[in-house]
Amino acid sequence: MASEIGKFFSWVSHPEELICSILYLLRHSPPDEKTNKMDTSSSMKACYNFLEQTSRSFAAVIQELHPKLRDVICIYYLVLRGLDTIEDDMTINIPFKKELLINFHTYLYEIGWTFEESGPNEKDAPLLVSFNIVIDEFLKLDVVYQNVIADITKEMGKGMTIYIEKRITTIEDYDEYCHYVAGLVGIGLSKIFYASGLEDEKVGNARELSNSMGLFLQKVNIIRDINEDLLDNRRIWPTQIWSNYVNYIGDLIDEKNVLKSTQCLNNMCLNSLKHIPQVIEYLSLIRDPSVFKFCAIPQVMAIATIATCLNNPTVLQENVKIRKGEAIRLIYEASDLNNCQKIMIRYLDVMLKKLANAQPDPNYDNLVATITSSKKALVSRTKFTFIDYASRSAIVTAIIATIFYTFISLLSYIKSRQ
Repeated sequence: MASEIGKFFSWVSHPEELICSILYLLRHSPPDEKTNKMDTSSSMKACYNFLEQTSRSFAAVIQELHPKLRDVICIYYLVLRGLDTIEDDMTINIPFKKELLINFHTYLYEIGWTFEESGPNEKDAPLLVSFNIVIDEFLKLDVVYQNVIADITKEMGKGMTIYIEKRITTIEDYDEYCHYVAGLVGIGLSKIFYASGLEDEKVGNARELSNSMGLFLQKVNIIRDINEDLLDNRRIWPTQIWSNYVNYIGDLIDEKNVLKSTQCLNNMCLNSLKHIPQVIEYLSLIRDPSVFKFCAIPQVMAIATIATCLNNPTVLQENVKIRKGEAIRLIYEASDLNNCQKIMIRYLDVMLKKLANAQPDPNYDNLVATITSSKKALVSRTKFTFIDYASRSAIVTAIIATIFYTFISLLSYIKSRQ
């Protein structure tokens, strides 16, 4: 009951999110309804079921894609999710894990291949148990798509083996690790977008920008998941950063070190923010509306998450998330480049306000300079309307007045029909 009351007050205190949620629900079918309407084979429907089981939010975004891309991206995601599940499984002995990762791209051509040796706590183990279904659909794709997926899988698997035993010591190591596990995903997506004919060759060749798209998302996840990762003995924050604040990486989640740990957290956030200019540059290249939303929604979710994590010691003790209403608002608003730039500016302002009330931090000047610089660049290329300059209270008043007027008009209409 208390949680429901909390949700009610969350909606009331954020009326913009309530309005966007209503508009979103009016315009969109549930993901499972969309899947059922698709003209797909039983094995492809099974792949979409796997997709929803692994990530409902990502499944929803994929199902909004152009039909040329929908199945391809679904298979691409499941292949890489299978690879990632093996990498994350701490119960597989290292020599065997390396063998699996290095050879995983070859299994895509082995009809009937499955893997049933995942640890008991791997939530995506069922995907590998039934991986033969994914292989069947992979082999139905055009060869150009097969080649992209297999090449990215090969490169990613090889890179993952490097960091099974190697510690992430320097910031260069950190960037390289993120490149292998996420940057390559972005590079592969760009090649698929170009191969489909929906995007220009400059998108297919935008390797550096595509890499930055992946790095930004991955770094945000790594920041947010610090507590869970350390408890599972995964050490991803680079020594070059955390060693400036604590003697041992596990000390970051010790509440006795909250001040130093929060400063370290802010340093990690600072490192991630450097990718924002490349993210905007990449989005400016996209011309297909469905591809744009597919690329943009995770990025605006990421900057909202960074704004939540920045200078927030709770991150060190638990996994923090943005509000559901906030997420829906972002999905609704991220319809074009100009709107995405406004979203980025909004969250950069949130960060600046948080830093204004922060305790002394050696990262303060660099954070303010980085955020201010990014905001200035975004403002210079963004078109604003009068509503963007209106105060929040004025907007809320207008929204309430509109709802009230609509309600009265509806009542009048009903009475007139009686």
